[in-house]
Amino acid sequence: MSQRERLDQYPAGCRGGGREDPTLGTRGPSQSPWSRRGLPRLGSPVLAPWGPRAEGSTAPRPGGTPRGGVPGRHLWGEGRRPGCRGRFLSAHTWIHAYLHRADSDQDSKMSFKEIKNLLRMVNVDMNDMYAYRLFKECDHSNNERLEGAEIEEFLRRLLKRPELEEIFHRYSGEDRVLSAPELLEFLEDQGEDGVTLAHAQKLIHTYELNETAKQHELMTLDGFMMYLLSPEGAALDPAHTCVFQDMDQPLPHYFISSSHNTYLTDSQIGGLSSTEAYVRAFAQGCRCVELDCWEGPGGEPIIYHGHTLTSKILFRDVVQTVRDHAFTLSPYPVILSLENHCGLEQQAVMARHLRTILGDALVTEALGAQTPEELPSPEQLKGRVLVKGKKLPAARSEDGRILSDQEEEEEEEEEEAEAAEQRRRAKQISPELSALVVYCCATRLRTLHPNPVPPQPCQVSSLNERKAKKLIREAGNSFVRHNARQLTRVYPLGLRMNSANYSPQEMWNSGCQLVALNFQTPGYEMDLNAGRFLVNGQCGYILKPACLRQPDTTFDPECPGPPRTTLTIQVLTAQQLPKLNTEKPNSIVDPLVRVEIHGVPADCARKETNYVLNNGFNPRWGQTLQFQLRAPELVLVRFVVEDYDTTSPNDFVGQFTLPLNSLKQGYRHIHLLSKDGASLSPATLFVHIRVQRF
Repeated sequence: MSQRERLDQYPAGCRGGGREDPTLGTRGPSQSPWSRRGLPRLGSPVLAPWGPRAEGSTAPRPGGTPRGGVPGRHLWGEGRRPGCRGRFLSAHTWIHAYLHRADSDQDSKMSFKEIKNLLRMVNVDMNDMYAYRLFKECDHSNNERLEGAEIEEFLRRLLKRPELEEIFHRYSGEDRVLSAPELLEFLEDQGEDGVTLAHAQKLIHTYELNETAKQHELMTLDGFMMYLLSPEGAALDPAHTCVFQDMDQPLPHYFISSSHNTYLTDSQIGGLSSTEAYVRAFAQGCRCVELDCWEGPGGEPIIYHGHTLTSKILFRDVVQTVRDHAFTLSPYPVILSLENHCGLEQQAVMARHLRTILGDALVTEALGAQTPEELPSPEQLKGRVLVKGKKLPAARSEDGRILSDQEEEEEEEEEEAEAAEQRRRAKQISPELSALVVYCCATRLRTLHPNPVPPQPCQVSSLNERKAKKLIREAGNSFVRHNARQLTRVYPLGLRMNSANYSPQEMWNSGCQLVALNFQTPGYEMDLNAGRFLVNGQCGYILKPACLRQPDTTFDPECPGPPRTTLTIQVLTAQQLPKLNTEKPNSIVDPLVRVEIHGVPADCARKETNYVLNNGFNPRWGQTLQFQLRAPELVLVRFVVEDYDTTSPNDFVGQFTLPLNSLKQGYRHIHLLSKDGASLSPATLFVHIRVQRF
């Protein structure tokens, strides 16, 4: 049966014939502003002007949808041939069953509580504030009950998305349904790689909510909305949410998610130390954690921020936490960065705890050659724990003392007043602890050589942010080459008393692998860290770009060359933005969107839209922001929504950060996150993305 014959089964008048938007026209090649692959030509409008301002916002949320689908905007009939799609859908009486179930007292009227139950039944995610406001607007009888036409109006306005309707009708034409070939055309125009007719058919069977349409391999507007709101319609490439990168390269070839002062839950002056902080870090994909080890009572080493009022926890308890939680999210190796302030006796206790608690997971000897030319790969070290610390040389000096793993540069600059006896004790390394340092021997980075020198892959340098920035400025390419073969750890200055963070991007630009941040301190710095490690299965390891892995690379982040990529983002709409400032309970969000580019200095930029007055439910912008990029392989794109304020700083609403190389083209939803990285569902941005490489 042909598509036309199938459509002829629909009630008369349901195949179009209603009011057409004169701005759309036909989809002939002479009239379309789209290229063959559907990305809008620069300078041409992506979306024609909308008609009257819509009230509704969201669409049903995918996942767990009851068989038969959810109510869409056509359920009750609207606009074009009133009731025509409604008659088609009314052949399936599932909506009446849901209304009947939600109407708890069976009075054919719906209270707000019953409306909320109905929304939950059909998996429509709705912010309570917006839901109640819409409920009151539809309650024309003003009796806190909706009935008949009021219920129809509520559902219609709730699910109305004019911008999605326009895109849908651009491809469906008069039929008002998408066939599999038409959906395939949309996917090709989105820039989806390797899509086939079979893939389009699979999407229909996955996201279409109406069983009759699904049986005829047709997608309605409701199914189209479901698809665009699903992970497959999101800005983040779904293929990058699992481990997809080569994990068989040496450790220095990866960015490694790293934490500073991991034990702290608050500031480094008087905050609480807790093993729970390690659990949280591992849950965020962290692979390098810090242990500040000090002499404790009863012969047991303790962990805390020395010479401060932070609370203390046992070293033994932290090692047990590592054993129990280090590999729950990621199977790839964990590095324990020891800052050792203990005497010889308690260092021996530390070594004993590491061996007995971690057992075979602890790396105690090289996997192959004792003097390897390169470090093992994450794949080779799966499930293993590495110790980073000072190691005794093969031939000791007379007194057997060497520098401790105290972060030397900062010690020299900021802790000259430390008592001589404490220095003496901290500079002793016990043989038992030294033996556990195999691949991560802490050393001081004194100079960088412009010409290649024999690699020392097992040496790890620790630099504070100030020293690292100086090396980037003064020895850019030499520092990049150094980091192509050896690990470098960067940590915040000790002067950051409130445990604030520095921007990690500058360190990543030079290939530094272990860029340690205070995980307990939210802010854009941690947003960037979460965005960097969002992909590759959130396993905590990200393969560095080729220009940062080659030992003879000529790359210098300060001189990246001419632009190679144009990123064009059209900010279209947003849906159900939360009002997070509790100090302004009665105000309505005046949202604006800012797009930030974080990369090499020449690429860093930020551009924003105008603000929309008093509309956090379904604000619209239709504004285009464009960026020229010189080192796109290092770029992170951060989408930020703020509540505009004329008299005070804007309030943060939500954000989402991801690597440019994981950004999908075409029409995409961006699912916003809170300051601490929690989902703000159902809050989303709807954008069109175009990436041109040349």
